[in-house]
Amino acid sequence: MTVLTPERAASVPAPARTGAPAPRRRGRAGLVLAAPFAVLLTATVLVPIGYALYLSLFTDRLSGLGFSGPAQAFIALGNYADVVTDSAFHASLGNVALFVLVHIPIMLGLALVLALLVDSAVVRLRRLWSLAVFLPYAVPTVITGLIWAYLYSPNSGLTALLPFDPLGKTGILPSIVNIATWQWVGYNMIIFYTALQAVPRDVLEAARADGAGGFRTAVSIKVPMIRPTMFVALVFTVIGSLQLFTEPLVLRGFTGSVTSTWSPSLYVYEAAFIANDYGRAAAASVLLALVSALLSALVMRLSNRRSR
Repeated sequence: MTVLTPERAASVPAPARTGAPAPRRRGRAGLVLAAPFAVLLTATVLVPIGYALYLSLFTDRLSGLGFSGPAQAFIALGNYADVVTDSAFHASLGNVALFVLVHIPIMLGLALVLALLVDSAVVRLRRLWSLAVFLPYAVPTVITGLIWAYLYSPNSGLTALLPFDPLGKTGILPSIVNIATWQWVGYNMIIFYTALQAVPRDVLEAARADGAGGFRTAVSIKVPMIRPTMFVALVFTVIGSLQLFTEPLVLRGFTGSVTSTWSPSLYVYEAAFIANDYGRAAAASVLLALVSALLSALVMRLSNRRSR
């Protein structure tokens, strides 16, 4: 056996480092991998937002006798003031607020109940039931609106079974809520069902061993364990509800109860493509985005508090 003295040990060259690349190489590799996402985010999100902010500060005005056509004029926050003081915009926010208060509890509650039933041993043919409930989500929103508009018409016979006119002034909100719920309940049911599949089976078996029934297990164990998923679904539903557009736009061709400014998205559509007031439309879009961001932040804050 050879024993190295301190002098000889110091003269032995250290082995070359292998394994992880240099920090500079790792940084370059990260930039290369993040570049496609950064380009896509900039092109599809940041640039449109910046352009909307730019348009919201200008308006078109005629100069002289108007023969030279309209010219852009900088008015700072004038468009925002016009939108905030517009009674039509206030009415559209009120309609969407009522839609959110009615649609979200019904849709998410029904999706949760269906997911719990499919996850339990009560329902047979789970895949068939899941496909049947999810199928309306695969139908385009325009087609869905046309189908329900026909069902709401007096010739279909459905109106005879309802205590109100589904296309009337008082029945149009429940009609739109029904269309949105029919289309989105299956999507959220699949999300909740997937989260329920991740609940540890040993926890459920322990609950059954302690004498907990199916209802008690669902309420006390399953629902609390998928609460983060429920809050995420709530955030997405709030954002989507504030952007309500297709359903009232389709029903507008069948009834006079839906005006051109019934929802904020219809208000933006009317300002941009009917009145050609792109500055007011951009300002309304920015305000709607701010409302969505504030509500989403509020829901996430409540979610974090409940998680703690």
